[in-house]
Amino acid sequence: MATANKDVKVPLKSRLKAWWEGYDVADMEAKLLARLAREAKASAPKKDKAPVSKAEWDEARIAVAQMVWGNGFCGPGGPENVIAMSKLLALSPKLSAMVVGAGLGGPSRVLAKEFGVWISGYESSKELAEAGQQMSVDAGLEKKAHIHHKNLDDVYDFERQFDRAYSKEAMFTVENKSKLVEAIFGNLKEDGLFLITDYVIKDVDSLSDPDVIDWLRQEPVDPFPVTSGTTTRTLEAAGFNIRVNEDITDQYLGLITDAWANADQIVATLSQQGEDAKANLMAILSEAEFWSRRTKIMKSGQLRVCRYLAHKPSLVK
Repeated sequence: MATANKDVKVPLKSRLKAWWEGYDVADMEAKLLARLAREAKASAPKKDKAPVSKAEWDEARIAVAQMVWGNGFCGPGGPENVIAMSKLLALSPKLSAMVVGAGLGGPSRVLAKEFGVWISGYESSKELAEAGQQMSVDAGLEKKAHIHHKNLDDVYDFERQFDRAYSKEAMFTVENKSKLVEAIFGNLKEDGLFLITDYVIKDVDSLSDPDVIDWLRQEPVDPFPVTSGTTTRTLEAAGFNIRVNEDITDQYLGLITDAWANADQIVATLSQQGEDAKANLMAILSEAEFWSRRTKIMKSGQLRVCRYLAHKPSLVK
């Protein structure tokens, strides 16, 4: 069971006000953590070393990400991992599912092909969504695994009801987490399941760690990480029951190590392609630095990867 050593503390006066006015205390915790993250990034002293630059999703990065992670993937965990994780959702051709934070659509297409489920993927990055939908078209899955560009920080409902929901390391980029979770809950059918894997910080003090601040600065979309405790409270406040809550960081680090094992070969191949591959070569070096920073704070324990399975209860007992 994943727990935080030191969670964010909402003052008693604020908690009482939240209770009186019908606010969600978990939402207040998330907003406090988001404010602390912004303040940490803004006030941290400049280092002598070169400044950390954001890893934007441009054409070169999209290309090299797939060289490392596999076709249609832009992070750890390829088809086999997605299939293994998703068995908790008990998918079948009779079901529909939303994928929140669809990226390049790799997980969506894997679920559609492996389980026959109808997928609607939602991705905040326009570049990733457009590239991902083109990949679905090219695979003949433009309807079965459709990737939509949708700002996940401004979602109050979706276009239909779904049987299942899946989010793969995407919630940490959403500031307005409670609204998104409420929207997912509202658009899940009764007895629906929501599977989440996400980055969480160990505790509130993690936001003052210099390496964590570097990580916050490099992300293409500003991250708003919360503790595992805040995550579960946000899910429960929306109406979900938590069936699974586990730390999978060690397994995740293994996926990263396996994927980067062939990095030298990728660099060597690109180097032989001359000027035409220069942009991709620079992009893979930046990608390696990007993941080095993430890996460092995961190994130190400041950042963890957790998996949650949330259940929407049926009204009929």
